[in-house]
Amino acid sequence: MNRQLLIETHPIKISATPLTENVGGVKKPLIVEGILATAEIKNGNGRYYSRDLWDREMKNYSKSIKQRRAMGELDHPESQVINLKNVSHIISDYWWDGDNVMGKIEILNTPSGQILEALIRNNVTVGVSSRGMGSLEQNGNVMEVQDDFELLCWDFVSTPSNPGSYMSVLREGKEHSAVNYSKVNNIIYEILCSKGSCPIF
Repeated sequence: MNRQLLIETHPIKISATPLTENVGGVKKPLIVEGILATAEIKNGNGRYYSRDLWDREMKNYSKSIKQRRAMGELDHPESQVINLKNVSHIISDYWWDGDNVMGKIEILNTPSGQILEALIRNNVTVGVSSRGMGSLEQNGNVMEVQDDFELLCWDFVSTPSNPGSYMSVLREGKEHSAVNYSKVNNIIYEILCSKGSCPIF
């Protein structure tokens, strides 16, 4: 069987903990947490990941988490390589909750991270999507992800492959799920202009 790039966007709710106070003149990062993946179900792409498969991959991935190498990008590239210039966040912790893989994500102070943070703080709903390599085998009405699967990372995306697979931000117990795309261009424009590279629309 041929291994292929497998991209999955999971329906998740992310609880955002905005940490804006300065400590010694350094701004603390925005931290979000929520469901990264769910095992033992048929997902929106018709694929099935076993609990054993996710458990193995998360144990392997925990090495990257401990070494602060568990980075992801803003938007999915069609690549197995994590492009450092597009890195927006890093997974800082994970744990199991039933069949859900939960994760804590730190938004980095990089150009892509600044865009991501601005979107989240403005209640723009974005999704988290896994990227990995593996092969598939038809088993009844599902495509079963095989044992050769290798998790690469999780990326933040604007348009998930699965309908409804968006991230919701929870603040102070109130859910903000409205998507305000009218703010997106202004936010990106302001960030890029502050870096001295105003785009022409």
